[in-house]
Amino acid sequence: MTRLSVNINKVATLRNARGENVPDVVKFALDCERFGAQGITVHPRPDERHITRRDVADLKGAISTEFNIEGNPTEEFIELVLRTRPAQVTLVPDAPDALTSSAGWDVVANADRLRKIVGRFREAGIRTSIFVDADPAQVEAAAAVGADRVELYTKPYADLYPVDPERAVAPFVTASEAAFRAGLGLNAGHDLNRDNLAYFRSKLSHLDEVSIGHAIISDALYLGIEETIRQYRAALEA
Repeated sequence: MTRLSVNINKVATLRNARGENVPDVVKFALDCERFGAQGITVHPRPDERHITRRDVADLKGAISTEFNIEGNPTEEFIELVLRTRPAQVTLVPDAPDALTSSAGWDVVANADRLRKIVGRFREAGIRTSIFVDADPAQVEAAAAVGADRVELYTKPYADLYPVDPERAVAPFVTASEAAFRAGLGLNAGHDLNRDNLAYFRSKLSHLDEVSIGHAIISDALYLGIEETIRQYRAALEA
């Protein structure tokens, strides 16, 4: 079964626009769980333009499903994760001013740094996933530095899917097989949506988890969050 983790960054963005607590990020996360989400993902950035450090602490104390914190492993981020102790941390190579994630790690080039970071999280009992492109060499390098999982950056798949689904998914199938051979768990995320998710899931037999935020929050504007989560869960179970 592939699990659905809902990224709630955009809910925090909406709240922060007014400087108050509407919508309530913690309540929204709890409602997502109640409606079938199997995890909650946040990506706290240094400028706190959406999820704040306070949100991270509040969510850790409230949610009952898997908590996944993703971000660039600066020392401040590492300390936040070690203090919070989520079920999973996902290492993403974002610049501080990045609008959104735009590429996976070059794990080969950053192997020494990542090995040390992964080791710190492993000592704390936190499962570590490394965000990578659909490249078997990078997947194998993630295994070599001690990661538990990789998360495949799926924007290239989403961009090509409307034109040629088979060609779009092929590199991800190859990367997923490399992860399986290396003994890594497999996550995926970025621009997965109601149109392309079921096909993607059907082609990757070892997919453990998807993390989806922007598309879910956008769909919820029309469908409501309960129906949106139901449809995404259905796509993963088809």
